[in-house]
Amino acid sequence: MTMTLTDMDLAKFNAHIESLVAEDQFSGAVLVAKHGETVYKNAFGLANKGYGIPNRTDTKFNLGSVNKMFTAVAILRLAEDGLLHVHDLIGKYLPHFPPEPANKITIHHLLTHTSGTGLYWNDKYEASFTKLKTVEDYLPLFIEDPLLFEPGTQWFYSNSGYIILGAIIESVSGKDYFTFVKENVYGPANMPDTDCYDLEYDVPNLAAGYTREGTKEGEPRRNNWFLHAVKGGPAGGGYSTVEDLLRFDIALRGNKLLSPEWTALAITDKFQSYGPDMKKHYGYGFMDIRKHGERIVGHNGGFPGVSALLNMYMLSGYTLVILSNYDAQGTIGIHRKFEDLLFGNNE
Repeated sequence: MTMTLTDMDLAKFNAHIESLVAEDQFSGAVLVAKHGETVYKNAFGLANKGYGIPNRTDTKFNLGSVNKMFTAVAILRLAEDGLLHVHDLIGKYLPHFPPEPANKITIHHLLTHTSGTGLYWNDKYEASFTKLKTVEDYLPLFIEDPLLFEPGTQWFYSNSGYIILGAIIESVSGKDYFTFVKENVYGPANMPDTDCYDLEYDVPNLAAGYTREGTKEGEPRRNNWFLHAVKGGPAGGGYSTVEDLLRFDIALRGNKLLSPEWTALAITDKFQSYGPDMKKHYGYGFMDIRKHGERIVGHNGGFPGVSALLNMYMLSGYTLVILSNYDAQGTIGIHRKFEDLLFGNNE
């Protein structure tokens, strides 16, 4: 089967997005590329409803967990340089950690969400989320919590685990997480509009998020400024544009961030040997899914008023980037329509 989108397919794709916008299900920017060349790019809705500012294709949107790919690449950059090993226990780099996580969890466990660490969205987070700006700030939220299971035996999506990866990056590199990722991911990939911004300061061309959560039927969406941390980090919450995420894809596939061997290690599913009950299709910070003869690598992210997706279609050469300042419903619809068209169900 040849997976090629025609001009008519892209016209149908655009019409579908516009229908979602008309139903107030989507606001954001969408980009499609093939072999790194953009074949579709458009923006919809408002970046700021109060001021009537429209979204643009260079608007910066919250990424949610898409940031995890950047954290994983940063860790593997250190590993490729011989500064750490992915099967090392984390206590080797974080000796101040409590004994249970330090002596049981490996970097591999953290990268693959098999560490037994959980989510830091707890009462401590609710009480302090407006003050969280550094990796160190996040650690007290969960560091004393017992592990959910013996590391390596189960899978549980863990934001806390990726915060620990950020702490390891800082310990090994001697630099703060944000500087290291900027120097080793955003810089080499030419991503000038990507960062974890401190939202106490004005950031040009930044989209506000709008959510239905907490609203009654008929009420307008509310903004999410008072729902998420002031600054994102290793687990998510940074900002980027559809154009910068395409540049990340190009750099990753072109082995500008890691060597071919280490790139393959990052994006390859680590659960094939776990048996039928552990089909998670996840590598080191990247999903790795097979569908209709295609291999899809990437990550998504979500939060109230945030929905993001970067899919790299490794065999056909396509890239799909969706960044939205709405909840996930519209993004899911766009993603499904794109794959219907790509895989031949184009009615």
